[in-house]
Amino acid sequence: MSRRQKDPLRELSQEERQELERISRSGRESAAQVARAKALLAVAEGHSYTKAAQLAGRKSNDAVSRLVSRYNKEGIKAVVPRHAGGPEVVYGVAKRERIVAEVRRAPDREEDGTATWSLTSLQGSLRKQGMSKISTHTIFKVLHEAGFSWQQERSWCETGSAWRQRQGVKVLVHDPDTEAKKS
Repeated sequence: MSRRQKDPLRELSQEERQELERISRSGRESAAQVARAKALLAVAEGHSYTKAAQLAGRKSNDAVSRLVSRYNKEGIKAVVPRHAGGPEVVYGVAKRERIVAEVRRAPDREEDGTATWSLTSLQGSLRKQGMSKISTHTIFKVLHEAGFSWQQERSWCETGSAWRQRQGVKVLVHDPDTEAKKS
């Protein structure tokens, strides 16, 4: 006979049950989300935490216990994995947008000392703006994730867009299949 559960699973609403069943059968969701959904459904069906862990392909009933407690507080968001350790994210959305905005700005030869952006010139400009510890590696990662690539003669350019000469006029051309072509 198993011990009494300190924090039993609250009653699932019909919508929550349907969402958990959808996630548990999904081939697109992460394996962690699928396992968590299966464990929660097993507990909702009356299984012990140990049996729920086994049915979900896990070993620890303690993890199921923590998941149930978290589900009682947060709802369906408890199925989605959180930050799993390591250093905290230093450059959030706002700082990443500042980096992208800076690379989109044409450099001023007098102020920035360059006609085209390089990683070190971007780093210097961003450090003047208060991002004192930013590295060139971080700038590269942010720009790459934002869809920029280094062009030998043209500095940093957004992937899928290019300036073209059309009947004597410069025109910005966008490739609609850019996302599909990214590796």
